[in-house]
Amino acid sequence: MREDDLEVAVDVRRSDGVALKELTAARLRGAPDRVVLEGWGRGSESIVWDFNALYWSALELWEKATGRGYEQALPGGESDARNRVAARELIDGLFAVWDRLSASGALPEELYVVELGVGNGGQAKVFLDEFVERDRAHGRGYYRRLHYLMCDYSPHVLGLARQTVAEHIAHVSSFALDATRPRTSLGFLQYKAFLVYVSNVYDNLPTDEVAQLGGRTYCVQTRAYLPAEQAAELAGSVGASTEDLPALVHKLLRLGPALLPDAAPAHFADVGSAVDFWRRAWSALRLEERYVPLLGLDTYLLVPADDLAGQMPLTGELLRPLLESGADLRMHVSGGALASFVDSLTLLHPFGTLVCHDLFVTDVEAYRTHFRGPGKYDGSVVNWVNGPLLAHVGRRRGFDVHYERFRHRSGGNIVTMTAQVRD
Repeated sequence: MREDDLEVAVDVRRSDGVALKELTAARLRGAPDRVVLEGWGRGSESIVWDFNALYWSALELWEKATGRGYEQALPGGESDARNRVAARELIDGLFAVWDRLSASGALPEELYVVELGVGNGGQAKVFLDEFVERDRAHGRGYYRRLHYLMCDYSPHVLGLARQTVAEHIAHVSSFALDATRPRTSLGFLQYKAFLVYVSNVYDNLPTDEVAQLGGRTYCVQTRAYLPAEQAAELAGSVGASTEDLPALVHKLLRLGPALLPDAAPAHFADVGSAVDFWRRAWSALRLEERYVPLLGLDTYLLVPADDLAGQMPLTGELLRPLLESGADLRMHVSGGALASFVDSLTLLHPFGTLVCHDLFVTDVEAYRTHFRGPGKYDGSVVNWVNGPLLAHVGRRRGFDVHYERFRHRSGGNIVTMTAQVRD
């Protein structure tokens, strides 16, 4: 047996107060210390992403139960997207491009700006307010021609955003869409958008993890479970047995808390009790992992062709230069972010720009030295995004991709990615 044929991995992230001797003995006995909610599979296929989708689709119910808006669950309590100085820089950059195109008679009559992940509309309002002021000073009448498209997965969030930008509503359209496939809803904008603006979206999209260990490549498979003690408490709170929990959790994820009382009246008296079950299940949920050998990177799909509107699929061969960059490595694949990024590039005008503020790993070495997710927010999932992979794919498609720390706030983790057609 080679020394790398066997690996013992100890997850110390939740090890405080754990009686390791007793825990090890229980594992060796095969004691039922958990209630498993799903089978083994790629991380992007886990039910944690069903929980994530439910959070955004039923956000209003979650916020009502917690008494706070979703942005208050973010580190710092707000998004960096609404920084006015950053908005002015974007607008001045747009004006410079439009002035040059106008001088050559090549500027379209309609000027499109797209925002993915609009939140409560704070960024859109800052951008539009600043746009009006800058346009008034600039004197070219660009605001009259502006079309601002607000896009989000959550209809509730879009409704809040429309209220926030009410004074600009004649220039605003809103679209509920899947962020991994923006072109499905925005295909009419192909090659027309001068700015695609994304903030804190990519880190909330499904991802796998892969590892290169001892010269071999592995897929990190996951399985969601509830610890036995918390599972018993959760089951007791709704008059169910622990054996009933997997079915109840899947019913919650399929129907949502608003319909769950009708589907399971013996366990849920009203929507409030269903929301409480949802929140407690999410709080208790854990992931276990195992490494499964990958037979070949070319057979490992990062983004299927179906998710790229007819483009060629993205395969694991794109990972090779990153995985073979040095010592053993475990990293995110960021398939959801990659699908969104590639799809969004097709919306850009030849002189357009994609700007994204998010949690990016910008050097593969950072995966060797720091934990980069998955982590839990209030109801949702967060993972740092594989910046070198997105840059590699962008370059292969003819785009220059650059990263820099968000310049307008010190001490944060937000990185700005910029993508433009290569000169």
